[in-house]
Amino acid sequence: MEAKYDRATEVKAFDELKLGVKGLVDAGISGIPRIFHHPHLTSTAPNPPLPSSTMKIPTIDLGGGVFDSTVTRDRVILKIKEAVERYGFFQAINHGIPVEVMDKMKDRVCGFHEQDSDVRKKLYTRDNTKKVTYNSNFDLYSSPSANWRDTLSCFMSPDVPRREDLPEICGEIMLEYSKRVMELGELIFELLSEALGLDPNHLKEMDCTKGLLMLSHYYPPCPEPDLTFGTSQHSDRSFLTILLQDHIGGLQVLQDGCWVDVPPVPGALLINLGDFLQLITNNKFLSVEHRVLANRGDEPRVSVASFFVHPLPSFRVYGPMKELLSEQNPPKYRDTTVTEYTRHYMARGLDGNSVLHQFKI
Repeated sequence: MEAKYDRATEVKAFDELKLGVKGLVDAGISGIPRIFHHPHLTSTAPNPPLPSSTMKIPTIDLGGGVFDSTVTRDRVILKIKEAVERYGFFQAINHGIPVEVMDKMKDRVCGFHEQDSDVRKKLYTRDNTKKVTYNSNFDLYSSPSANWRDTLSCFMSPDVPRREDLPEICGEIMLEYSKRVMELGELIFELLSEALGLDPNHLKEMDCTKGLLMLSHYYPPCPEPDLTFGTSQHSDRSFLTILLQDHIGGLQVLQDGCWVDVPPVPGALLINLGDFLQLITNNKFLSVEHRVLANRGDEPRVSVASFFVHPLPSFRVYGPMKELLSEQNPPKYRDTTVTEYTRHYMARGLDGNSVLHQFKI
């Protein structure tokens, strides 16, 4: 007779090991624990692909005359406007962050996750008041199924962490990379403001660039990739996300009912809009659902997601921008705060359902 499955007990046992998914791989498991099984995926019915699509996420060149030429800047703004209204995503090239900085960031993040387990254990926690946390699945206890990944998390702004508070192996590059991401984010928010027909500083003056949360994900090879995900279907709670991904791939974006692969573009950064930007633009810009497939390769996948979102608690009230509203375009969402929205988001976890609908009028 099959033993009764007690998810709560198994989740607790996994979490108390403080080894993450990497620890399971190091132990040489041939099958993934049941807590990682997603209900609609089984070994007899692998994750079926939705109808194939040739749709591609746009690639936009941010270099050249974005600062110097009105014509070039207007052309880039139009491309960004079309991309975020249609896809919610775009690949940015010539974005100003050197390739060697991005490569070092990926390399050191991988190095952190592949350190001796005793070193990683010291940072393993679910205490969100700590400046730096390392764990597996922020929503481990609230989600119906866990995902096959581990994460190093740290707020890099507005309070820049001290070098000594960051992991020795990657702290220096985290500070350098996050500083450059902040600069890039400010440029993108300027271009987004202009795409809305507003002053370039409008979104910055709304504190959209105030906070930066950096999540450094590690997706080790999965022995049963058809039973789980690297990251399950979700949309981001941020204003904006800047994603650095390695060459492995696995990210998919939901477009017109189809899952579209987003293969890595060498030297590019993937930009996507979050729920808060969709809310304050009253659906003018889109926060699109996406997911990461479990890693079926032989080497780990690494990505670094930088979220422009306020640290908690944050009680600034946000609602659809009055400049965008009219009799023909009334507000579609009620006002809320980052704290309230995050509370709903964290309670649900990555369950495939956007929290935005809870704030619709």
